[in-house]
Amino acid sequence: MTVAKFVQGSIMRHILVMSSTAAVGISALFVVDLIDIFFLSLLGEQELAAAVGYAGTISFFTTSIGIGLSIALGALVSRAIGAKQLDVAKRLLLNSAVVTLLMSLCVSAVMTYFIPEVLSLVGATGHTAELAASYLYILVPSLPIICLAMALGAALRAVGDAKLSMMSTLAGGGVNLVFDPIFIFALGMGIEGAAVASVLARTAVLIIAARGVITKHKLFGEFELDSFKADLRPIFAIAGPAMLTNVATPIGNAVVTRAIADFGDGYVAGWAVLGRLIPVSFGMIFALSGAIGPIVGQNFGAHEFSRVRESLTKALQFCILYVIAVSLILMLLQEQIVSIFDMQGDSADIIRFFCSYISVFFIFSGALFVANASFNNLGKPKYSTFFNVGKATIGTIPFVYFGAKWAGVYGVLIGQVIGSIIFAVFGVLAAFRLIDKVKQTSLQYGDAELVNKADEELLDSELMPSSPNPLSSSCAQMAQITEEQDCEASNELTKSLNATDSRAG
Repeated sequence: MTVAKFVQGSIMRHILVMSSTAAVGISALFVVDLIDIFFLSLLGEQELAAAVGYAGTISFFTTSIGIGLSIALGALVSRAIGAKQLDVAKRLLLNSAVVTLLMSLCVSAVMTYFIPEVLSLVGATGHTAELAASYLYILVPSLPIICLAMALGAALRAVGDAKLSMMSTLAGGGVNLVFDPIFIFALGMGIEGAAVASVLARTAVLIIAARGVITKHKLFGEFELDSFKADLRPIFAIAGPAMLTNVATPIGNAVVTRAIADFGDGYVAGWAVLGRLIPVSFGMIFALSGAIGPIVGQNFGAHEFSRVRESLTKALQFCILYVIAVSLILMLLQEQIVSIFDMQGDSADIIRFFCSYISVFFIFSGALFVANASFNNLGKPKYSTFFNVGKATIGTIPFVYFGAKWAGVYGVLIGQVIGSIIFAVFGVLAAFRLIDKVKQTSLQYGDAELVNKADEELLDSELMPSSPNPLSSSCAQMAQITEEQDCEASNELTKSLNATDSRAG
C-alpha cells in the first residue's frame, strides 16, 4: 500500500535521494536536446545550431504548458495519497490526465499552425527560420505525448517512486542517442531527423511512465463523466496559475533570445548550446525543486511545520553548494565545451562569457524554483505566479533591453542575471514569512478551527471547488521539469468536505 514516507527521517536525506534520482532522469531528458545539437554541429553548418536555438525557444514554451498541467495531476495525487484516499487518487489521476491530453492537443494544433509567425517573433529569418520550421513541424505535434509523459512522471514522484520516473526519462535519452545518428546521418535527414528521434524518445518516456502508473501502482480508475465535470474547476484552480507560472520562464527566455538575435545568428548558435547545457549541468537544481514538493506537501498535511521550514532551508543550502561546484567545473572546461560543439567566433565567445561570469548566478534561479514550490505547497500558487511572471516581464525585459543597449550581447546576459537576483531574494523572504504565517494560523485556531476558518477562506478565495468529493479542491505539488507542488490545507479540506457530505447525507 502506498504511504506517506516523508513525514519522518532525515529531511536532507529525503532531498538528496529524491533530487539525485530525479536529476539523472531530468538531465537525461535534457540530454536529448544536447545530443541533437551535438550531432547537428557535426554537419558543419552554424545555421543548424542557430535554428535549433530558435526552435528550442518555442519548444520550451509548449513543454512548459505541459509542466503546468502536470502540476494538477501530481498535486492532487500526492495529496490524496498523503490523506490515504487511494480511490480518490485514482479518480483524480485519470481526470487530470484527460485534461492534460485535451489541452495539449489544442495547444499543439494552434502552435503548429502559427509556427512561421512565432519564429519571426523570436528573431529567426531567412534560411535559419526555414530550418527551424522544418524541425518544429515534426516536434510540436508530439506535444501531447510529452505532456502525458510528464504528468504520469509527476504521479510516480507523488507516490515516492522517483526511481521509475528516472528510468523512464533515461530510456528516452537512450532512444534518442540510438536514433539521432541513424536519422541525421545514415538516412540523411539532417535537422528533421533530429526531430523524429526526439519524438521517438518522448514516446519511450510515455510508455514506461504509463506502465508504472497503470501496472505497478495500479493508479488508474474508471472514467466517469460526472466526476470529470466536477473535478474540472479544482484541477484548473491548480493548473491555471501553474501554467502561467511555468510559461513565464520560456517567455522570458524568448525575450533574451530575441535580444541576442539582434547581434547575429552566431551568438544565437552559442546561446542554443548554452540553452541545452544549462539544464544538463544544473539538472540537480531542477530536480531539487521537484524533490521538495512531496516532502513539504506530506509534512504540511501532517502539520509538521518545523519540518516544512527545515525542508526549505536545507533545499536552499544544497542549491548554493551545488551551483558553486558546477560553475567551477564549467569555468575550467569552457574550452572543451567550445571544441566539442565546434563553436567558433561569436558562438564561442558567448559560451566563454557565460561559463566564466554568469553560471554561478544560477544560485538565484534555483532559489526562486524552491520558493515557488513552497508557495504552492502552502496554498499560495498565486504568489508563485506573481514571482515567475514578474521575473519574466519586469525582471527581464527592461534589464535585458538596457543591458543590450549599454553592454551589447553580454549586457543581455548580465541584465537577465540582475532581474533574477532581485526576484529570488524577495521570493525566498516571502516563502519564509508564509511558512511562519501558516504555522501561526494553525496554533491560533487549532486543527478543528483551521478546517472551519482557513479552509473556508481557501474555498472562497483560492480554489473555488465545484465538487463535494473529498480532495477535489486540493492543490499542490509538482515536478519542474518539474516542480512538485502542494496547495494549502488540503488534508483539512478533505475533512471539511467529508463532514459536509455527512451532513448532506
